[in-house]
Amino acid sequence: MIKLELPFWLDGAEATKLKATAQAWWESVEGWLRWPLLQMDAETCHLTILDLLAWQRDITRFRGESEALFRLRVKYAFVNAVDAGSVAGFQRIFLRLGIGTLRIAERQPDRDWDIVQLHLSDQQLSDNPALLDMIIHQYGRTCRRYEFVTTTPVSLAVAAYEFNNDHLTLVAKFDDTQSVGLRVATMEFNNDQMTLVTR
Repeated sequence: MIKLELPFWLDGAEATKLKATAQAWWESVEGWLRWPLLQMDAETCHLTILDLLAWQRDITRFRGESEALFRLRVKYAFVNAVDAGSVAGFQRIFLRLGIGTLRIAERQPDRDWDIVQLHLSDQQLSDNPALLDMIIHQYGRTCRRYEFVTTTPVSLAVAAYEFNNDHLTLVAKFDDTQSVGLRVATMEFNNDQMTLVTR
């Protein structure tokens, strides 16, 4: 709002009161004019207006849905509808609605071609069962069957130790008339193989 200023020759007590009254009146008028524009924001509008926006954007509030989630779904309705056709877009929908990241596996070997697996954690599945069903119903492809697959991260510690696998083969051949002397010095070999053949 523009701040009203009086010229210096009207700087009196009564004129200042009139200026303050006019300033307050025009600020109220500005608020009235801005109100419809503020109602277009799904995060801050009145709940009745939010229902109209949801109807316009083809969003239906499901049972038990919080107001914050409903506002979020209405806010991103158009962008989610655009992203619904691709794998990357489906992942962005899950991020926008606060579910988190997921992994999508399509066309698995030895499975029907129309099965799509959505890999989510146990926490994501237990926190958002109705929301996940709604996302699949509204943004899933009509010619696909969706399966939820739980993934549970497990911490694994692997320790590496050295072990020796030494192999030593000594072969000596001799006939009955002569004797053969054989001297062998043995050493430690780490994962090596030594073959000594004497004829």
